[in-house]
Amino acid sequence: MQYILLFIAAFIAGAINSVAGGGTLITFPSLLSAGVSPIAANTTSTVALVPGSFSAYWGYRDELEHGWKELAWIGLPSLIGGYLGAVLLVHTGDKLFAKMIPWLILGATALFAIQEPFRRIVNRNASGDPSHHAFKGRRLALTMAYQFVVALYGGFFGAGIGILMLAALGMLGLSNIHRMNALKAFAAVCINGVAAVTFIIERNVVWHFAILMAVGSVAGGYGGAGLARRIGQRNVRLSVIVIGVAIGLYTLLKRS
Repeated sequence: MQYILLFIAAFIAGAINSVAGGGTLITFPSLLSAGVSPIAANTTSTVALVPGSFSAYWGYRDELEHGWKELAWIGLPSLIGGYLGAVLLVHTGDKLFAKMIPWLILGATALFAIQEPFRRIVNRNASGDPSHHAFKGRRLALTMAYQFVVALYGGFFGAGIGILMLAALGMLGLSNIHRMNALKAFAAVCINGVAAVTFIIERNVVWHFAILMAVGSVAGGYGGAGLARRIGQRNVRLSVIVIGVAIGLYTLLKRS
């Protein structure tokens, strides 16, 4: 029964990620409820959702044609920050990380809640794509530093990094939302990918759960997206926010 519930959680997370993002807020608590230690639950969730991150990037790949320079500027701080965040997580210890869980979940839920209003603001300002002017000068250096901090958090926990990365790309002056989503998806692959490799090397992954949930998340992203779209993105987002707040408050009260 436990395996069925985890598969369903991963399936739902994959469907949610395909239309709204925020799947970690489903998979991470599910693994905790299955008795997995806090750090192992986080690392296993990250590894399980990597295939979904790559598929999201692959769907946007045409938006980044002839954009290798942009990928390098965004990818480099993402890889370094993601790796350091993963190392930091591994050496944090379950006791300290357990104390951080309520705040991480509530913080990620808050980021998820403001994602859609932020996206609407970006869409209102969307026009052409001045990215060839944006990736240069002091603004580029500041954005790379900001992206490094986002990646550091992403490697450590990860939920909610999408809105933070869109903010970084907005700082660069990009306004084409499709290109921004493509760069965001690529950066997520870098962050989650290098974190997953680090967790695997450190042997912090519960493999039978990770493989099961990876299959579930891919199936959910492919087959569950239609159902999620029929329910409506607004209702999906509202459900994730309610679940995130409920889980965050529950873990906070449980540890108080």
